[in-house]
Formats: sequence, C-alpha cells, structure tokens
Amino acid sequence: MIRSEHSIVHYDNGRAIPDRLTRITHRHYLDYAQRMLAVYRTGITKPRRDLHRSIRNILATEPDCDRRRIAAFCKLLDDAAEFATDRRGEAAQLRLKVFSRAAEFFPLVTEPDQIFERSERETKQRIAAEIGKPWEGIDSGLYLDVIDRQPMLSFESGIKPEEMLSRYNLAQLQACLYQSQQMTVRASADFAAIVRYAKLAHLLIEVSRIADDAYRIDLNGPASVLHETRRYGVSFARFTSGLVACGGWELEARVTTPWNTQAKLRITAADGYRSHVQSPAEFDSQVEESLAAGWGEARDGGRLVRQAGILHEGQTTFVPDFLLKHEDGREVFLEIVGFWTPEYLAAKRKTISTFKCHWIVLAIPTRKAKVDGQSRGIVVYKTRIDPQAVVHAAEAISA
Repeated sequence: MIRSEHSIVHYDNGRAIPDRLTRITHRHYLDYAQRMLAVYRTGITKPRRDLHRSIRNILATEPDCDRRRIAAFCKLLDDAAEFATDRRGEAAQLRLKVFSRAAEFFPLVTEPDQIFERSERETKQRIAAEIGKPWEGIDSGLYLDVIDRQPMLSFESGIKPEEMLSRYNLAQLQACLYQSQQMTVRASADFAAIVRYAKLAHLLIEVSRIADDAYRIDLNGPASVLHETRRYGVSFARFTSGLVACGGWELEARVTTPWNTQAKLRITAADGYRSHVQSPAEFDSQVEESLAAGWGEARDGGRLVRQAGILHEGQTTFVPDFLLKHEDGREVFLEIVGFWTPEYLAAKRKTISTFKCHWIVLAIPTRKAKVDGQSRGIVVYKTRIDPQAVVHAAEAISA
C-alpha cells in the first residue's frame, strides 16, 4: 500500500476518481515498469536512496508523471523487497565507536605525505582490526537506523510489468479510501468471501439481504470513528485488496475532499481492478485461531464448526463466526466482536435479538470499554477467549 501523501485523486461533479493507468493512454508505462523492476532485481545490497534515485531518473522525462506517482512506485517496489534494519539498535553505538576512534587520526587524506601522515584506507583497516570485522561489514552497518541508507536484501521474483501497473492502480484506489466516511458493498456473488475479507480487515459491518441472492454490506469508515482512525483507514485498504479479487460486487463510498466537502466514489467488479492477494486464511484473527486450538476436537459434548453459514430473518442477514454443535442436537452460534464502538455493539445486539429463534453467544473484548460480563449469552475476553466460558454461556441460553 502507499501513503496518503502519494494519493492522487481527481474530483469531477461530486465524484472522486483515483488516479489510474490505462492500457490505451499509458501503454508506454509498460516499458517504464520493466525498467523499474530491473533496477530492483539487480539492486541487491544497494541502499534504498540509490534505488529511488534510479526510479526518479527513469521517469524524469515523462511529462505525465508528477512526484506523487514516482513516490508511489518507489513505495510499491519497496513493499516487494526486504531491506536490512537495525533491530537491536546497534548502528548508533557503532557510529560512536568508529567516529571516536577516527577522530584520533584526523585529518585523513587519500594519500599520506610529509604533512598529513594518516590515510583514510590505513585508518579504516586499523579500526576494522580493533572492532574485529571487515571494513565492508562495518560500513554497511553504520546507518542501518536510517531508512534511506538501508541496503536491499532481496526482491520479490516473478512480478511482471503489467502486474506492477495493476498494483499501482489498486494502491491509488486504496489511498482514496483512507478518507472515506462510509462504504457500501452490494454483492451478488462471492458473498461469503467478501464478508470474510471484511472480517479479516477488522471492519465494523452490517449485512442485509436485498434479493434472494444479493446482499448489502455497510461498513463504517475512519472518518466516522473518533478513535483509531489511522488503523481503520488501513483496514479499508486491506479489505479493498481482497474485494477486487472477488466477483459480482459494486462499491460506493463517501470520501472527504481536500476542501472538506464530500465526493462519491463508485467502482464495480467490471472496472477491472486486480489484486495479488492470496485466498483468505482459515481464521479471521488470532483470537479465533486460539479459540479453535483450545477447543480441540470436542468439548463437553460439543464440536466447534468454523463455517457457520448465513442466517436470514426477513431482510436482515447474520453471518456468525462459529457454530457449536452439541451431540444432543443443540446448535449455538458464536459471534466474536473485535474492534467496536458502543453504537456498533448496540446494533449488533439488536441484530442478534432479531434472530431470537436461534441461540447466539456474543464474545466482546474489554479493551475499549466496560462490558457487563454477567449477561446471559455474553462472553467477555481480553486477548483470548476461554473455551469453557463459551461452553457455560451456550449452556445458559440453551438449557
């Protein structure tokens, strides 16, 4: 993904149009992409600043490419690479040791003479011997805490020029949604996958059925939540990356413009955005995974089933996270709430009350507010859900 300062959005009659490279207008960008990829493929051990300089040189003569587009390409290429980092905070200590020792031999010259006796090469060899490392290793570690000076260790293989441009288009779409207030997705296909991607992104969602095989998914955005707005903007971007990998959907979002007005963004599956994301993981979060692992094959006569299916009650739709199937035939659904607001939690409880013909347990974290953990059908957790607490809550509402 790219940062907000790389975002390019055009506004026309109340519409938000993210920057996009097209096959007709920007066909010549395929050559640029090939050359940019070659810079990174052959750039192992080169510092980030040198790689970025090469990218700027490639695009320097392109009239239809401002600094934001160049910076976006650099960011996307960086995302496909691995760079050395100063995980242990040793770079600053190394600089202090090297510069303090070198100061004793100041001034240094390339070749010694009658006035200046100490050469740079000789001093480097002496310092390297004292530290016990080759100078090349010392030099590469002096500025590992400076992002621009970090050397590249590896680069993702197999990226084609067409894919590079597709990643750019998707990244600009994602960046446009950083400032969205509300998003609505209408899905006529791949509904289960779309909901999974939304949950994986930790979004607050409300689902309703608008036809026999069509659903409306309302998602709250960063501008409508007072806290954790940055985290939520990234969540929107993550969700969109998965959404475009699905079919049969339409997306509408309201975004805030630089002039503090509102604009509408509308895209569909037919617009041809592409994503390189992999299929969803089996679990939406570590909380779910740890619960399933702690549950085991069976617990107190009940099995925990991951795919709980879709519940319908009129136009209201509910997609629980788990289904607890007891050996005596009872079925209790489990819904796990992650990030939430009081309004969202109230809406979730209202939805559950609509499905009163089903037994539903709600698991709520206590990170953001105090929740009454004594209520029937409510399980309160901090970082992990106690499987036995789920069993007790299920027994309480289904006995």
